[in-house]
Amino acid sequence: MAAASFRWILQLHKDVPKAARFYSEGLDFAVNVCTLRWAELQSGPLKLALMQSPSDHVMQNGYSSLLSFTVTDINSTVTKLMALGAELDGPIKYEIHGKVAAMRCVDGHMLGLYEPA
Repeated sequence: MAAASFRWILQLHKDVPKAARFYSEGLDFAVNVCTLRWAELQSGPLKLALMQSPSDHVMQNGYSSLLSFTVTDINSTVTKLMALGAELDGPIKYEIHGKVAAMRCVDGHMLGLYEPA
C-alpha cells in the first residue's frame, strides 16, 4: 500500500482570478488552471489551490493561512505585492540571519517573506 502524498494547500477567495493574478504576478507562481471558481498554481513542487468562497464572508482578521516564502530581494517583492493590493503587517525587519516581512494579502491571507543574509 502506498503512503499518502501531499497534493495541495487550499485557500478560499472571493475573487479567484484576482487571487491567481496576485500569486502569479507577485510571486511568480505558474498558473496550471484558472476559472472563476477554481485555480491551481504551482511553485516548484508546491501546489496552491484557490477556490471561490461559498459565502461572501472570507476571513479578514487573524493569521490563517500563513504561507512563507524565501525571496531573493525582499524590497522589490514587497513593492510588487503592494502594487497588487497587499499591505505590510508591520515593518520589514533586518535580523542578523536576513530580512523578514509579513504581508496581509488578498482576502486577508498572510504571507511571510524571508531574504537570507
